[in-house]
Amino acid sequence: MPTVILVRHGRSTANADGVLAGWSPGIALDDSGRAQATVLAARLAVLPLAAVVTSPLQRCQETIQPMLDTRPELRVHTDDRIGECHYGDWTGRKLVELADEPLWATVQRHPSAAVFPGPDGESLRGMQARAVGAVRDWNARIEETHGPDAVYAVCSHGDIIKAIAADALGMHLDLFQRIAVDPCSVTAIRYTAYRPFLLRLGDTGDLTGLAPAESAGEAGAAGDAVVGGGTGTP
Repeated sequence: MPTVILVRHGRSTANADGVLAGWSPGIALDDSGRAQATVLAARLAVLPLAAVVTSPLQRCQETIQPMLDTRPELRVHTDDRIGECHYGDWTGRKLVELADEPLWATVQRHPSAAVFPGPDGESLRGMQARAVGAVRDWNARIEETHGPDAVYAVCSHGDIIKAIAADALGMHLDLFQRIAVDPCSVTAIRYTAYRPFLLRLGDTGDLTGLAPAESAGEAGAAGDAVVGGGTGTP
């Protein structure tokens, strides 16, 4: 099955201001975020991406734009299921204020029980389910069109990527706050018939090792873990 490159958007104006943006419209990248997006495009240039899937939110659209400017052949798909968590009444509020809310402790210590307030509020369980479902659906679509060794990118948000990574690791959602993904970092997961392999987590360095390569003669089926450790990148 394909390898998915999960990219968190670059730093936004809301990140810089300490505001929980959620689905607020008009949240753009700041100067730092635009610079991060430019560097990201160069880092991803070593990978033969089959497609790009993105959250509909502006900060993700702006993050992938430098890559599209240099690779106009890439097909872009927008999927609401990898959009930010619906934080309900918390949307647009300062994080320092939210830290005083009783729900904050639940979000930190027992996130599987957290449901954000208001008519548009979402549970973190629901957020994880839709995001993981989206990646599984895209895996099947990309494999059908581009083959099992395809690599594709998904540009999304911090909590979404953390939840997908937790699922890949077999971690309970209550442990997902142990995961950190910085703006414009890359988290790579290779899915197989037996298990996902987490290849990178919150990576901000060179991505050459994620490019598909010919087998180095490692024993076992395609979905087997390498006993003793793999050969790595030459």
